Amino acid sequence: MSTPDDSPAVAISGLVKRYGRTTAVDGVDLTMPRGQLLAMLGPNGAGKTTTVEVCEGFLRADAGTVRVLGLDPVTDGAALRPRVGVMPQGGGAYPTIRAGEMLRLVASCAANPLEVGWLLDVLGLQSVRRTPYKRLSGGQQQRLSLACALVGRPELVFLDEPTAGMDPQTRRLVWALLAALRQDGVSVLLTTHLIEEAEALADHVAIVDRGRVVTQGSPHQLTSDNGDGKQLRFRARAGLNTELLSSALPEGCEVAEFDPGSYRVHGRVDPQVVSTVTSWCAQQGVLAEELRVGRRDLEEVFLELTGRELRS
Repeated sequence: MSTPDDSPAVAISGLVKRYGRTTAVDGVDLTMPRGQLLAMLGPNGAGKTTTVEVCEGFLRADAGTVRVLGLDPVTDGAALRPRVGVMPQGGGAYPTIRAGEMLRLVASCAANPLEVGWLLDVLGLQSVRRTPYKRLSGGQQQRLSLACALVGRPELVFLDEPTAGMDPQTRRLVWALLAALRQDGVSVLLTTHLIEEAEALADHVAIVDRGRVVTQGSPHQLTSDNGDGKQLRFRARAGLNTELLSSALPEGCEVAEFDPGSYRVHGRVDPQVVSTVTSWCAQQGVLAEELRVGRRDLEEVFLELTGRELRS
């Protein structure tokens, strides 16, 4: 079945997925243009993996529509599979199969696979190509799973926590590979708990919580705040009267203590605001430390929207 090349890589409208009385995905709307990298962020149990598994055709939606490369991932699964790469959580390889054998097996199912030896070299797996899967480290298993997702030259790749268990050096290697894929026009949808990963790689970020997309946009858009996106942060003793400080600042500026002893001034930050904060602290006999002006980061946006409490 052919589809127009201008159809989105992924188009999700009103997606609902339930497990008994639990609604895992509750009306997700999301569109991912071709050739982009979209990162889905969210706490544990937010609905990220379920959304991706519906897109992959492993689960049927209870309501809404999902189109992948213009096709229905369930009814058009046979047409989609050669065009899509999937890296699930947990790898999914046979425990006793050797790493090189596993990759060659997957490559044999593709019409025009990448060269297996080259991919093993790129992902640092050549030295363990004869090692059984169950004896690979967690990071090596992740890299092998990524290699299996890429070996068939897919147009679209789904990656679920692709760098989980990897050391920083390997993570950077994988990031470089994903950036190269995007430059080659491959569409990538990944879920991750690593805010830094989303900031470094994504064209578009969707933050998911309790089965809904609570915000989405480019990393720059999400971290912009009140026009120029700047904010003032500083440290001082915990428990300062933020209402009094806010009243001393120009209209439109507010102060919040987001962690004990850590303060953030929202609003248009200019030299007058910086001077007012330091003067007010001095009047209270408080030393304002680590003052810095800059754009809020994606982690702050994430915590503001999803909360700071631990999730099971």
